[in-house]
Amino acid sequence: MKIITSIPEVQTEIRKHRKQGQTIGFVPTMGALHQGHLSLAETCRKENDITVVSIFVNPAQFGPNEDFEKYPRDFQKDESMLKELGVDLIFYPAKDEIYPPGYCTYVEVEKLGQVLCGKSRPTHFSGVATVVLKLFNIIKPDRAYFGRKDAQQAVLVKRMVKELNVDVIIKALPIVRDHDGLALSSRNVYLSPAEREAALHLPQALIQAREQIQAGLKDAAQIKSVIETGLKNIPLLTVDYVEVVTLDRLEAFPVTPGGQLIDNNNTLVAAAVKVGKTRLIDNFILGEI
Repeated sequence: MKIITSIPEVQTEIRKHRKQGQTIGFVPTMGALHQGHLSLAETCRKENDITVVSIFVNPAQFGPNEDFEKYPRDFQKDESMLKELGVDLIFYPAKDEIYPPGYCTYVEVEKLGQVLCGKSRPTHFSGVATVVLKLFNIIKPDRAYFGRKDAQQAVLVKRMVKELNVDVIIKALPIVRDHDGLALSSRNVYLSPAEREAALHLPQALIQAREQIQAGLKDAAQIKSVIETGLKNIPLLTVDYVEVVTLDRLEAFPVTPGGQLIDNNNTLVAAAVKVGKTRLIDNFILGEI
C-alpha cells in the first residue's frame, strides 16, 4: 500500500495504472475510520482493480463554530486498518495541497445544499461539493463510494456529477450500524454513556416510522409526527430537523386532498439531532439514491 501526499505524485501513480488498463475505485474520507468506511473500501476493492482512499479533514465543510479543530484524527490507526483491508493507495494531502494560499474557487449545488442539514449548516455543502469535485479531478476514478448515512451528500454529489459532466459512477451503500443500532459515525466517540443512551432514540424513532409505513401509513406529515414524538422530551437531546422528502430533489411532497402522500420508490425520511454538543444524523430510504 502506498501513501501519497502530493497531487502531482498521486496523479502520476494513477496514470500508471490507467496505462495498464486498470479501473480505479475511490473512497473519499475524513479519516477516523470505522466499519462504515471499511465497508465502502471493501466493496470498492471487489468492483475495481485499484482502490484509492483519501484522508483529508476538509476545513471548507466546517462552520465557524463547529468541531474542525477537535475532529478525531488518528492516521496511524487508519493506515493500519486500510493496509489490513488491502487498499492500494492512501491519498493524504495537507490543507495547503488542496487549498493553496489565496484559494477562492468553490462549488455551489443550489437548492439541494440549502435544505435539511444545509439549513443549520449553510456553508457545509459548498465545502463538500468543492472538495469532492477537486478529488474527482485529481484521482479521476471510474467509481466513487459514499455511505447512505449522509444521504443528502450522496444525492448532492450525484447531481453535481451529472450536471457538471464528471465521468464517474457514484455508488451509495447502506448505513452500517453499531450493535445497539446507532449509525456509525466518527463523531460517536464524543458521546458520554448517558449521551449515547439518549442518541439511541434517533434510530428507534426512525424504526417506528418505517414500521408505520410498512403498515400502510402514507401521509408525510403523520410520518414526521411519529418521529418527532419518539424524540420528544429526551434528556440531552434536541431536534434539529425531521423531514420526509422526495429522494431525487429533496423536496416536500405536494399537499393533496388525502394528505402529503409519499412515494415508496422515491422517499427519504431523515432526521438530525444534537446530543449534548454532538450533532448526529440518520435516515432511511424508500427507493434508491
